Amino acid sequence: MKTTKKLDSFLLTTSLITVGTIVISLTMFPEAGKAGANYLFNLLTAIFGTPVLLAVFGAVIFLVLLAFSKYGNIKLGEGTPDYSTFSWVAMMICAGLGSATVYWAFAEWAYYFNAPPLGVDAGTTAAYEISTAYNLFHWGVSAWSTYCIAALPVAYHFHVRKNPGLSLSAVCSAVRGKKESTPLWRSTCRVIDTIFIFTCFGGLSITLGVSVPMVAEILASIMGIQPSFGMNLSIILLISAVFSLSSYVGISKGMARISSMNTYLAIGFCLAVFLIGPTLYITKSTVNGLGTMFQNFIKMSLWTDPVDNGGFPEGWTIFYWLYWITYTPFVGLFVTKVSKGRTIRAVISNMLVSGSAGCFFFFGIIGNFSQHANITNAVDVAGLVAAGQGNPAIVQLLNTLPMSTIFIILFAAISILFLATTLDSAAFTMAATVTPGLKAGEDPSPMHRLFWCILLAAVPLAMLFINAPLNTIKTCAIVTSIPLTFILFYMVYGFINWLKTDYGLQTAEQIMQESDIIPKDDVAIPAATVATES
Repeated sequence: MKTTKKLDSFLLTTSLITVGTIVISLTMFPEAGKAGANYLFNLLTAIFGTPVLLAVFGAVIFLVLLAFSKYGNIKLGEGTPDYSTFSWVAMMICAGLGSATVYWAFAEWAYYFNAPPLGVDAGTTAAYEISTAYNLFHWGVSAWSTYCIAALPVAYHFHVRKNPGLSLSAVCSAVRGKKESTPLWRSTCRVIDTIFIFTCFGGLSITLGVSVPMVAEILASIMGIQPSFGMNLSIILLISAVFSLSSYVGISKGMARISSMNTYLAIGFCLAVFLIGPTLYITKSTVNGLGTMFQNFIKMSLWTDPVDNGGFPEGWTIFYWLYWITYTPFVGLFVTKVSKGRTIRAVISNMLVSGSAGCFFFFGIIGNFSQHANITNAVDVAGLVAAGQGNPAIVQLLNTLPMSTIFIILFAAISILFLATTLDSAAFTMAATVTPGLKAGEDPSPMHRLFWCILLAAVPLAMLFINAPLNTIKTCAIVTSIPLTFILFYMVYGFINWLKTDYGLQTAEQIMQESDIIPKDDVAIPAATVATES
């Protein structure tokens, strides 16, 4: 791949100034920073919480209806798919595994157990069961519907409409149509790109903010020392070194292979825990959790806790939906690249089923292994999490396994590689956004990608330095994803109009024929029907 070193100075300068201001403010005025973040978190979730719940639930319904409609037959691009069905499904399952899952899989159920939703009493059998169900719910169909409804406009824009560019501003410009480009619209596109840049910061701040201290705790337990901010910084530098080396090797030979290898390691780790750990309990609790989740899916999707106002919907469900939104630009690009030659129906079913299955697999095994340890008093996971000691709880859980040192080292390696691949994909996407005129076959400069890697780590490192609580870290997703939500609404609006314009006059059979799903001789096209151009 060729590289280019041209930069968008406006976006670069804006990012540097904003990130620098945040980092300096957090380090110089930590208590004020925590208070301000807490205020924003409560304010924004109160204002936008209910609309977000309705929007995500609406996305699930819309995607199901779209998949079963005639528009589900539309093929995204000509020719045969670039990947076999097995590889395509496997990639979507693996996409469900990432750097954030390694912390939440162990600890998330305990947060719900200590402060259960839906009026369940804390510390009870019902609390165990609802915590598993909510764990699967937050990482399941609704999450992937959020990804999917954002990815389809990008894939349709690129493969069907043949519009250039994969940035959000490029898709929005295509939705706007062939209207003359005005200074106002050009400024709007700059705002869209800027929002995208800071959405990346929001999502990565949470991922690094919870994952890096966990890795530090694990490595400290191996070396017999206490974790520190210096160790957090060293881990970031190590991740940057892994990323930098892979960048020079190349994406296909470097980070892609690391990502693939790490996914196999993660799956192997889970299978080993499943076989060595409490296999029967993991199986029964996962199945029971899935049953509870699907039985209460509508209630969980729209529960606002209007009477007690205990804060669970705002602190978890609404937060998670906005957290997923911060990652939609990455997922949109990923789905567009791997789904050429697939129908809209196939993309929807694969994302909602296979993507959810990847998360169910990881959280079902690891989460219920952790929960069983709490039930048998092997590790007081719930008590440690309540005391803000989630990372020590993970180390203690790993120490309950046979040959625990091997498991701890393997888990540390998996966590570091997950962080490296996550940071690399974010840095590559941001570098590409800030590199104008990037052509097919060109990559941003590796040094430019390394710059973004370091800059992305600056905000979460500042939060780790001031020992920011979880709600402060969560605020990053809330603040950055809300403006992105309005952009996504505009993209979905344009996508629906494209579907009506391009295929509104065609029957399901005609769309299937055009997509080569059925032979041309098997359907007669009425002469009076004139299909609009794609």
